[in-house]
Amino acid sequence: MLSTLQPPRSLSLLPLRRFQISKTIVSAASSKTIDTSVISPPQSQILTTRRSLLSGETTAVEIAKSYLSRIRLTEPQLKCFLHVSENVLKDAQEIDQRIAKGEELGPLAGVLIGVKDNICTQGMPSTAASRILEHYRPPFDATAVKKIKELGGIVVGKTNMDEFGMGSTTEASAFQVTANPWDLSRVPGGSSGGSAAAVAARQCMVSLGSDTGGSVRQPASFCGVVGLKPTYGRVSRFGLMAYASSLDVIGCFGSTVADAGMLLHAISGYDRFDSTSSKQDVPEFQSQFPSVDHFESKPLNGVKVGIIRETLEDGVDSGVRSATQEAASHLEALGCILTEVSLPSFSLGLPAYYVIASSESSSNLSRYDGVRYGNQVMAEELNKLYECSRGEGFGGEVKMRILMGTYALSAGYYNAYYKRAQQVRTLIRKDFKAALEQNDILISPAAPSAAYKIGEKKDDPLAMYAGDIMTVNVNLAGLPAMVLPCGLVEGGPSGLPVGLQMIGAAFDEEKLLKVGHIFEQTLKGSSFVPPLLANVA
Repeated sequence: MLSTLQPPRSLSLLPLRRFQISKTIVSAASSKTIDTSVISPPQSQILTTRRSLLSGETTAVEIAKSYLSRIRLTEPQLKCFLHVSENVLKDAQEIDQRIAKGEELGPLAGVLIGVKDNICTQGMPSTAASRILEHYRPPFDATAVKKIKELGGIVVGKTNMDEFGMGSTTEASAFQVTANPWDLSRVPGGSSGGSAAAVAARQCMVSLGSDTGGSVRQPASFCGVVGLKPTYGRVSRFGLMAYASSLDVIGCFGSTVADAGMLLHAISGYDRFDSTSSKQDVPEFQSQFPSVDHFESKPLNGVKVGIIRETLEDGVDSGVRSATQEAASHLEALGCILTEVSLPSFSLGLPAYYVIASSESSSNLSRYDGVRYGNQVMAEELNKLYECSRGEGFGGEVKMRILMGTYALSAGYYNAYYKRAQQVRTLIRKDFKAALEQNDILISPAAPSAAYKIGEKKDDPLAMYAGDIMTVNVNLAGLPAMVLPCGLVEGGPSGLPVGLQMIGAAFDEEKLLKVGHIFEQTLKGSSFVPPLLANVA
């Protein structure tokens, strides 16, 4: 792959219980007890960078060099990036020159940002991790990328992913398999696994991903970072390579809620190039991130939180269930009013999602035929050209979903599959609407388990698809959701992170960010920095 960087080679819901958040965690590798009571709340990388630049404490070039150095040290093991930009230091120099001239800086000045490989970047490879688009360099930036650059952000490179976003492990990339920074033998999740792992490993400060059925939130849970999926229409999809157009959104990763929220603010807003983008006003999210010193004793007093009963039943690992219940107890300690809610249509979401997503992908990916788009395999006859170009260009997972979608849309089956799935989608929206009329936010685990081993589910697609059960309903309803780390379970050198999913009403990301920020800043007892970074500067 092209790169300018050459690194060295059914149980019911258990009763909610109050708890004392542990002041220690035990390392599975060393059996040493680590005191975490003195761990300070996580700090925003974006705000820290801005303060350092404006105070003269450091320069944009020095910051860029430190991140590029970390990429060189960790990339041979992690394989998060398919391409690293050759312009990082040049862009950083331009920021330093603006500071020297006393010019005003954008809110993302000097912030190094990874971009998922299905989001177009001008002059930089954008392949959706597929052979059919190998070497493709778009002549334009996606609207989200354009906004980032206008605000001073530096695109550090393109991150690995499951081909065209179809997968939950990043193993379906045509080029390489990304490893989880918490345990190199485990998957980072998917399909935005490269973006999540890069933030977890501090190879970049924040990153962009895409979320069709949980592809931002599930890897955020697996990698111990914050993953934010906005309301459908909040962010322009112009320049995002389409998988399932009625479900796709561009989302954000950060090591803190504040970072994810500020990145979302930067890329949000109406775009005339995307007819599905909303004209809703974009709130000033930064006001939702006060210092912990300014919190009241019950900073979330009166906030109504609904725990989705169906997400803690059979099929959820006991460690994940316990971490979610402890997170709920922490919210209660912060003043939230907890209730249990039921979404009767919850179990119907997974099959409905895969019918709709596969059907839309069958239509969207028809353009990659070697004539209109995609690499061409020469043949003497036109149908043979189509067959060979698509046969050699697409991977197995993409082919399987195209076949499923084509079948669901075929004459005689449309009403039985696609139309029925859309009817289920309406039921899911109604259930969420009813639950959110009684609650400010809903919570659930982000995934039924923590990260699993590379290759463990590659040959069992149904088991892999089942892992999306916590997230797909949110996409079907078009709602915003955020995942943030809430605890650790056994596994790997020092435990594996578990994510808590918070779901809000449409275009109410502001409330999610407020609750998430307070939760994050007051959660004690766990440090969500992967062991890989222990010996990396």
